[in-house]
Amino acid sequence: MDLGELKEQAIRIHDLYDELNRRERGRAWTRDEFMLGFMGDVGDLAKLIMAQEGARDVPGGRAALEHELADCLWSVLILAHRYEVDLEDAFRRTMAELDESITAQLADGKELP
Repeated sequence: MDLGELKEQAIRIHDLYDELNRRERGRAWTRDEFMLGFMGDVGDLAKLIMAQEGARDVPGGRAALEHELADCLWSVLILAHRYEVDLEDAFRRTMAELDESITAQLADGKELP
């Protein structure tokens, strides 16, 4: 699956959540609420990473880690959609900038920030 296909699937699930929230709560989540939900997912991911490193006991193991990583990817795809960001273009541009910057620092012998 390429990024475009992932985005399409993510948007389909997002639209289903909107429909469910309208039915159950009378409204869909705002962009702010969606961001807060993502922050909660990132917190859950941090706990699962700590468990993988042996620093915490968290149930679910590898399956829970995979699920939370997928949840976080879904949230990033939806945030990009909701803010009209071409994530594929932004990613390519950002990686090119980082490649150029890091390569230049390595060539100069400078320490990375």
